[in-house]
Amino acid sequence: MEFKSISCAFDSLDLKMLKDAVKTKYKDATPLCYLHSYGCQQNVSDGEKLKGMIVKSGFSLTENEALADLIVINTCAVRENAHERVFGRLGELKHLKEKNKDLIICVCGCMVQQKHVADRIKNTYPHVSLVFGTFAYGDFYKMLYEVIVSGKRVFNIEEKQGEIAEDVLQVRSSSFKAYVSIMYGCNNFCTYCIVPYVRGRERSRSVDAIVDEVKGLVKDGYKEITLLGQNVNSYAYGFSELLRRLNDIEGDFWIRFMSSHPKDATSNLIDAIIDCDKVCSHLHLPVQSGNNDILKKMNRRYTVEKYLETVEYARRRCGDFSFSTDIIVGFPGESYEQFCDTKALLEKVKFDNVYSFVYSKREGTKAAELEDKVSVKQKGLWLRELLLMQREVTEKWLGRFVGKKLRVLTEDTGKQDGFLIGHSYENIVVEFPGDEKLIGSFVYVKITKAMNWALLGEISR
Repeated sequence: MEFKSISCAFDSLDLKMLKDAVKTKYKDATPLCYLHSYGCQQNVSDGEKLKGMIVKSGFSLTENEALADLIVINTCAVRENAHERVFGRLGELKHLKEKNKDLIICVCGCMVQQKHVADRIKNTYPHVSLVFGTFAYGDFYKMLYEVIVSGKRVFNIEEKQGEIAEDVLQVRSSSFKAYVSIMYGCNNFCTYCIVPYVRGRERSRSVDAIVDEVKGLVKDGYKEITLLGQNVNSYAYGFSELLRRLNDIEGDFWIRFMSSHPKDATSNLIDAIIDCDKVCSHLHLPVQSGNNDILKKMNRRYTVEKYLETVEYARRRCGDFSFSTDIIVGFPGESYEQFCDTKALLEKVKFDNVYSFVYSKREGTKAAELEDKVSVKQKGLWLRELLLMQREVTEKWLGRFVGKKLRVLTEDTGKQDGFLIGHSYENIVVEFPGDEKLIGSFVYVKITKAMNWALLGEISR
């Protein structure tokens, strides 16, 4: 586990008081913290920053929650099953609290920014001592200090738009892949999505701050930098221009990003991706539905025709350009015929990867108020139908790489003994025989076979 540190914007009297309280409470022993993040890459990045703050306050990190003095559950609010997993975990943690009365259990992030969730935890899970939402990270030292010193429960889900803290110690989970948040929040208000309500309005970091962070990561040997934002295309200081600035940084590394909103995916963005050799030839562009009426109900503010124009422009400029997408199956009011329009779009675009989900009702969104006559079981059958079709499409489409040599970042051991796995420049999963010493480095792989989820190949010298 890598520790990458520069001066922390949260360094203050609050931190000093917390460190003193930690020393007093745990005496000569070093207390341990277990932290788990659910959900998206932005959540993982938030969790890495929280780990940095926890380390600075005097804790060490552990992967064994049974040994922990502090357990932090960093939550996600996008889908209902994520909620239920968290509540299930909180129920399980009650047993650890019974064994260790001094155990501090903390729940934070998007899910608890919703008042009804925070209230449920307050009333149903008395063993949880600290609850705070996405706007309260800057108060973490103060909140944890209060819990340790007073023993009282602390809840903070106040919404406030403060300054973005820079130069925060971030305990990264990888030594060669790094997430870099370039902006926070969302202004789109898609009718099914809770993110604008739990993350707030868009706030962008400065170009110089992002460039400096990426330069530092490249200097430290990171090979892949993924830029994060709820809608990176809305980056206040020009996202295409930012990509070009980052592309000029010296070093052997890749740049990826997510996510992009189709309404803002301009030809300038496509040009920047294709023109910049360090920006990977791939765009994750969530379409959500292939039917214009459903897109309108979702408040997506683009049409299928506009989406296809973006795809066609990219493929004209680069025939192998890779697209992935998100699909919501069974949005309230969606008919089977409208669902079939989504299947038709998938066949037309030929996505390299599709992340598809049955619609998940989120309390507080406009879609939650819409009439929904299709059963969950029926929606599940639609999803299965879509997945079966997409597997056939993907296997045929990935066949375009057979016989070609692709550059791959080796990430881990593969499913088969003696095999490695990684992603290509086009963001395609590639498996190949190789030595584990190659993990974290670039290799060239000649592709020998296409499957419905990945490519197989051999290292090409």
